Amino acid sequence: MFENFTVIPSIDLKGGQVVRLLRGDMKRATVYGANPGQTARRFEEAGAALIHIVDLDGAIAGAPRNVEAIAKIRAAVKCAIDVSGGLRTIEAVRAAIAGGAERVSIGSAAILDPELVRRACAEFPGRVFGSIDIREGRLAVKGWLETSQLTVAEAADRFRAAGIAAAIVTDISRDGAQAGVDAARMEEIAGVVRVPVIASGGVASLDDIRALRMRFDAGIVGVVVGRALYEGNFSLIDALAAAVC
Repeated sequence: MFENFTVIPSIDLKGGQVVRLLRGDMKRATVYGANPGQTARRFEEAGAALIHIVDLDGAIAGAPRNVEAIAKIRAAVKCAIDVSGGLRTIEAVRAAIAGGAERVSIGSAAILDPELVRRACAEFPGRVFGSIDIREGRLAVKGWLETSQLTVAEAADRFRAAGIAAAIVTDISRDGAQAGVDAARMEEIAGVVRVPVIASGGVASLDDIRALRMRFDAGIVGVVVGRALYEGNFSLIDALAAAVC
């Protein structure tokens, strides 16, 4: 799936609007637009092959809440979309796929209900990502409101056994903060996870993208970029260029 290092723009949804949180705090949301479809179209026109969509309300509620906004995104673009947030039943996963998602990302459910991930991977081989959200070395679940006692290695074992296609690893302490990525730490995690890793959280500059791209052979196959694009630190066109040179 990931033959080359991939830059994946993110659209986070809260109340149908495009937002970014600071370090996962729902009370610290910056609104960047009220038209998710338009945002997605801009990313596709800039060259995005895959867009990562996060239903923030769904992640906290435990069931999808921004279905209409995701449908608008699907209608607006032809590129692949990855849907996450609140997918904690096989019915929710099936509905996301039926709604046009090429990929789904499952996080909390992997910790709370490991059988769901196995079922999803069996029904949709190659289309399920695992979300590993890390706060101070531990896994955060339920919209990052709670911390699991599972270690990253234990969660990775579950995901790997289930057959996920890749793991989106988010450093919550850096997410939305434009603090820069800890590429060396991500490389360490990739060594533990032992499935393709998509890094997320903290991207502030093109150098962050280059630092991760240089670790492609170590298992880091892509990066999710959010606030840095919305704040204009660089364009998606420039980010895609940095991923190949």
